[in-house]
Amino acid sequence: MSIKMYTTSWCGDCQIAKNFLQKLEIPFEEVNIEQDHGAADYVMQVNGGRRSVPTLVYNGDVASLSGFSRAKLDAFLSKHNLLTLH
Repeated sequence: MSIKMYTTSWCGDCQIAKNFLQKLEIPFEEVNIEQDHGAADYVMQVNGGRRSVPTLVYNGDVASLSGFSRAKLDAFLSKHNLLTLH
């Protein structure tokens, strides 16, 4: 199972999150909510009506990383034992 990351093409926080996941060699599936309206509806549903990106989903757990911080990403990864030291 990999992380699903909901993004947009213009989102700087999305690019930063993708770069960190790639650097940490953590697999993820990217879903652009501008191209997938069902995904946009899902993101709004799980974020209180906001199109908050990046939104990460793993094993049913959802976290918005809008206003990206490494601490938010690390907390999500650690919660699911996905954070490994490199």
